[in-house]
Amino acid sequence: MTTGAPTSPYTARRRSSRLRRYLPLGLALWLVLEIWLLTLVAGAAGGPAVLLLLVAGLVAGSVVIKRAGRRAFQNLNEALRQGGSPARGGGNGLVMLGGLLLMIPGLVSDAAGLLLLLPPVQKAVSRFTENALEKRLRKAAPGSLGNVFQQVRMHQPDGRVVQGEVIREDRPEPGEYRPPLTR
Repeated sequence: MTTGAPTSPYTARRRSSRLRRYLPLGLALWLVLEIWLLTLVAGAAGGPAVLLLLVAGLVAGSVVIKRAGRRAFQNLNEALRQGGSPARGGGNGLVMLGGLLLMIPGLVSDAAGLLLLLPPVQKAVSRFTENALEKRLRKAAPGSLGNVFQQVRMHQPDGRVVQGEVIREDRPEPGEYRPPLTR
């Protein structure tokens, strides 16, 4: 038995995002492409050559990630020693992503990882990512992450803040135990 106005099934369903809809299909296509390319290379150069390529990608990716992590740690230590805040990542995140892509078995991921190790590609990817993130933050609905800076500004001492108190009116049912809020 329901009470209130009936809801149509169309409005009750949540609409899934494009990413959630197409990500599994994209991953499946990527895996099929990787396997197909590995079989082509194995047919042309032989199985040991493919194994050598995969091991070389794993070793190169681990070296890249280790060096990028060490560089990021050194930059952090130097900034803290000088008393300032650490500078922007300097591309360490994209270098680590490139190393991770090198470590993933496959030729397409190796090519993408090698591309991410090039500084012009890093600059282009970081610029594209920053612009896309900024655009999404501008489109965000009020009360969400979009106006977080406005919310912080309103709580500064010189901002207008309405003083108030929240009073909970819901009482526990008889026999229901609620732990105290403070200890």
